[in-house]
Amino acid sequence: MITITKLEKAIHLKFVVNHLEIEDVSSGCGESYSVLLVSDDFQNKSTLQRHRMINEALKEEISQMHAFSQKTYTPAQYEEYLARQKKEAE
Repeated sequence: MITITKLEKAIHLKFVVNHLEIEDVSSGCGESYSVLLVSDDFQNKSTLQRHRMINEALKEEISQMHAFSQKTYTPAQYEEYLARQKKEAE
């Protein structure tokens, strides 16, 4: 079974992590995870290229899950995302 801790370690081993959020979206049974990863590794990469990078790097972990979703940002994109969220909340 994949845990948040195992997934977090795998991501930190394979990516430069500026910010990471991992959520077990399977009510605690460890079968579905949602990941938000902010990394300098994503500079000049399309969303598809980023997702392929993660899928390849985490293929062993993902193969043990029922579902896996991901959001990927560069640090600059993440700052823009946070600014939009803040504006929407006001």
